[in-house]
Amino acid sequence: MKVTLFLILCSYVAGECMAPHAYPKQFNNQYDCFIEGYNQSILKMEQIGREEINEHEIYIRFICSPENESIEEET
Repeated sequence: MKVTLFLILCSYVAGECMAPHAYPKQFNNQYDCFIEGYNQSILKMEQIGREEINEHEIYIRFICSPENESIEEET
């Protein structure tokens, strides 16, 4: 079973999240997907920067979804 990582950028200030973004690589299991989800979240936070994160209270959610399941129900 292949697993897809979806990253979701959110803001407490705006009270909403952007549409999920599918990571281009699929994974063979949940563990590998979760590890990459945490790593990609850190990289994205560093890319956005401290000032923007603090000003807009940005956080990143991620979902590891089996390829045959929809993420619409989970967001």
